[in-house]
Amino acid sequence: MKNFRIIALLEGISFLTLMCICMPLKYIAHMPMAVKINGWVHGVLFILYVIFLAQIRAQYKWNLKLTSAAFVAALLPFGTFVLNAKILSKQID
Repeated sequence: MKNFRIIALLEGISFLTLMCICMPLKYIAHMPMAVKINGWVHGVLFILYVIFLAQIRAQYKWNLKLTSAAFVAALLPFGTFVLNAKILSKQID
């Protein structure tokens, strides 16, 4: 569970960095490399998040509702932080 929490936090940080820093740099300062680099990192972290989520679902026998909520959390700004605070912190190994 600890590794999933770390990946969730890193994924959330990379998502916010992409949206709040890199996208404005691309469109306002004409620096597309920021999106390219952070977008790649965010993509890798998102894939790891989904893989770890599948493992957590099997290990902790999460139902479809909880698993779906955890997946949707990765798609929303601050979602993984809320997931970590409300659900993952209560299920520490």
